[in-house]
Amino acid sequence: MNEDRISGNWKQFKGKVQEQWGKLTNDDMDVVEGKREQLAGRIQERYGYTKEQTEKEMKTWEDNNRYKW
Repeated sequence: MNEDRISGNWKQFKGKVQEQWGKLTNDDMDVVEGKREQLAGRIQERYGYTKEQTEKEMKTWEDNNRYKW
């Protein structure tokens, strides 16, 4: 998927991400900018999750929202 499409999709899904992980700030979302690894790192940081726990939650969220990075 090209970068423009990721950015466009990200703008649509940004609110849904914050609904799921409410501890993420607008500043966090600006840093993430649709980058999966950045989002995973922020979720781990804010929630104190392990990498495995973060990946499991993100996979569930992606499947439920049909989001592809």
